[in-house]
Amino acid sequence: MPGRGRPAVLLMIFTLLLAGCTASSGSDTAESGPVRLSFWSPLRGSQEMVDEYNRTHTKIQVDFEQVPSGDQGGWAKLSNAARAGNAPDVATIEYPQLPGFAIDGVPRDITTLLPESVRRRIMPQAMDLTTFDERTYAVPVDIEPMVFLYRKDLFTEHDIPVPKTWAEFESSARKLKEAQPRSRIASLFTTNGTLYMASYCWQAGARWYDTSGETWRISMDDAPTRKVTAYWQRLLDDDLVRVEPASSQQWRAHLQSGETAGWLAGAWAAGSMMASTPGGKGKWAIAPLPQWDPKKPVLGTQGGSTFMVTKDSNHPEEALEFISWMVTSADALRAKLSSGISSAYPSVPDLVPVARKEMDTSYFSGQDIFGLFEKEAELIDPRWKWGPRMVSTISSGDDGLARAGAGSGTVLDALREAQSKTLPDLKSLGLSVTTH
Repeated sequence: MPGRGRPAVLLMIFTLLLAGCTASSGSDTAESGPVRLSFWSPLRGSQEMVDEYNRTHTKIQVDFEQVPSGDQGGWAKLSNAARAGNAPDVATIEYPQLPGFAIDGVPRDITTLLPESVRRRIMPQAMDLTTFDERTYAVPVDIEPMVFLYRKDLFTEHDIPVPKTWAEFESSARKLKEAQPRSRIASLFTTNGTLYMASYCWQAGARWYDTSGETWRISMDDAPTRKVTAYWQRLLDDDLVRVEPASSQQWRAHLQSGETAGWLAGAWAAGSMMASTPGGKGKWAIAPLPQWDPKKPVLGTQGGSTFMVTKDSNHPEEALEFISWMVTSADALRAKLSSGISSAYPSVPDLVPVARKEMDTSYFSGQDIFGLFEKEAELIDPRWKWGPRMVSTISSGDDGLARAGAGSGTVLDALREAQSKTLPDLKSLGLSVTTH
């Protein structure tokens, strides 16, 4: 995914592919009554936000439809609707999938529509993930720095240090296994594991996607990636981590029982744990993600969503006005949080006090988790870029990780296979691609 200042040829590619997105000259205002917008999202709290917006606004009204998340059907539904020319005015998409949707012409180029007053309030690392060759295609909702959730009671009971480095993480994993042979410090995931692995590699300085001249470069086995995969392979070979699907019933059961004593994930995971593992109240705490070099701390993200105005919207200005309200308004965030527990870190930092006030942190023994997230978010490396076909890349990588977890192949093999299976997809887009 090209970043700001990348070669003009990539801008040309996006311009050609997205020509249909910018054909509309503006909103088709109704002769009477409010402008009506359609909005699709899988995010919890969306209905509450829409209800609050409709209650407090008269010129624009929004019709909301809850859609399945991700590969459960929401992306396919949006793609099919866009191909048929009837996509909603506003839709939610996650960061890794945005470049692919942009190349397919689903989101509208909102570079000139997005008010500078809104852009300035959003973390630059988040805006970078929605901006290609200085053209913006979505507005970030949240950005999720990776952190380490851990069973404080077990670490304290067995005098296990909370790891500050990855070397210490391995040492703590060995101590935990020795103290409680059935317990493991964390999991290697076999569903969405490729995204988790991407976050670890991002932190280590990997660049899976980049451009050089007129060519896309894909490198899912660069030196930082090899360092990360070798590390995780050792944890796997020495039986220091559990192998299981992310968000599965068995994984939740292991969290509840203490057989899995840690979770490396984005900031959103704190709220997820509070909702799904209520018996852990008072037992869990959150620490910064271990670092490779604590003198040069850096992070990747795991999770996070954006709002796009689609190419099919006849009301792009009004759609972006609605999006801007959802992303920047304290009333919108309060409405969203009224639907249930959420620890998602807002892309707009000045909304953090609102999120903090709405969060009951007794689960984490009163820990100021948003204070931690705020510090960690500043460490997110802005140089990471997602590729144009991450859905297939993730699927292929997950298949390989499942095999590696079963003792057939390695973690690095899984990423190399994901790369090799992604190449035909990129070439089918007419892109010049190299693996060097």
